[in-house]
Amino acid sequence: MKPSTRMILLLLLLVTLFALTPPVCGAENPDHDRVIRITDDQGTVVTIQGYPQRIVSLAPSNTEILFALGLGERVVGVADLSDYPPEAAAVPQVGGYSTISVERVVALEPDLIVGVEGNSEEVLSRLRSMGHTVIVLSPETMDEILDNINLIGEITGVRENALALTNELELRTTTITDKTDTIHGRPTVAHVVWHEPVWVSGDRTFQNEVIRAAGGENVFAHLDEWEIVGLEEFIVTNPDYIFVSSGTGMGTAGQNVIYQYFMTEPRFQNLNAVKNHQVILIDADIISRAGPRIVDALEEVAAVIHPELFDATNGKEQPPAEAPVSVVIHAMALLLATGLFLGRRV
Repeated sequence: MKPSTRMILLLLLLVTLFALTPPVCGAENPDHDRVIRITDDQGTVVTIQGYPQRIVSLAPSNTEILFALGLGERVVGVADLSDYPPEAAAVPQVGGYSTISVERVVALEPDLIVGVEGNSEEVLSRLRSMGHTVIVLSPETMDEILDNINLIGEITGVRENALALTNELELRTTTITDKTDTIHGRPTVAHVVWHEPVWVSGDRTFQNEVIRAAGGENVFAHLDEWEIVGLEEFIVTNPDYIFVSSGTGMGTAGQNVIYQYFMTEPRFQNLNAVKNHQVILIDADIISRAGPRIVDALEEVAAVIHPELFDATNGKEQPPAEAPVSVVIHAMALLLATGLFLGRRV
């Protein structure tokens, strides 16, 4: 091969790779002139120009969504307790869920602030009045969590990442519900958020939806959201399984206080779940946060209450991930160009 021809092929390869390589920071389209209008979960219409590059998350659930979409490099501030994924711990914190510091947020010069309904309305309004772009997420169902993921993907220019993630989560969910939707004689389940007093999850909670999708029957589904119940009321329900939250804030020095309370409280010793050792620890972060790991909670609960259908691993089995179309084209172009180059040398 003549050097000039070889050089031409090499240049063609470089041009192809440059054209197919995604832009930096995860954006699929670097057009800064783009303007879109979205409606957030509070019904507020928000105008967003370009693709946000400096994002502040005001809740751990939002932080998980942003990192799951590959936007970690763009996250410049997070709410306290944003501990997943581990990389989030290195991001500057801006205060607690309901005690956000406006000064810390503003100092980070964000071009997008992702809040939740539980943030102080005073804080959110103040940030908006200062000219900051604020959207609020407040999903009430697992489907709405997926909608939020796609919304963030659209806003930030990583729509393909969002669709890939939500498709995966939907597939994992249907893997469970295809087997549990027709179950009769469901085991009864309670989810306990705290023990002094006893707080349980009722209707219109993620926990209730997880229990139902996993093939169980929430004994407190007649209650609205989270409510306190008396010990006698709890004893009367006598659930087959009791899931108790563990993890952040649920114990000290490796002790899970809610679990210990149920296992040692004399009045609970005749409960089926206690007698049969079916008081189950579950990470509060996966079953309570409105993020992608809610499906992890579903798989975990399903494996516990229906071991005849799922074991500790098959609830999480996933089909081989399909590469995005752009990646496939990229790889084909590289192989084609490399093949031509090497073929000419033989």
